[in-house]
Amino acid sequence: MWNYIKRLQYPINIKNTNPKLAQIIIAQYGGPDGELAASLRYLSQRYSMPYPELKAILTDIGTEE
Repeated sequence: MWNYIKRLQYPINIKNTNPKLAQIIIAQYGGPDGELAASLRYLSQRYSMPYPELKAILTDIGTEE
C-alpha cells in the first residue's frame, strides 16, 4: 500500500563535514533551549489557562514553533 523510499527531496553533496556546526544545529532543535522544548512548553501550559482565548493562542504558538 505504501512505498517508502528513503531519499531527500533535493539531492545534496556534502564535501566537508563540520562536527562543531552539527552540534550547534542539533542543540538548537533538540536541546533544552531548542525549538522542540519551547513548543512542548507552550502546548503543556495551555492546559492550565483559564480562558479559551489564551488556550487558543498558546496552541497556535506551540504549533508554529
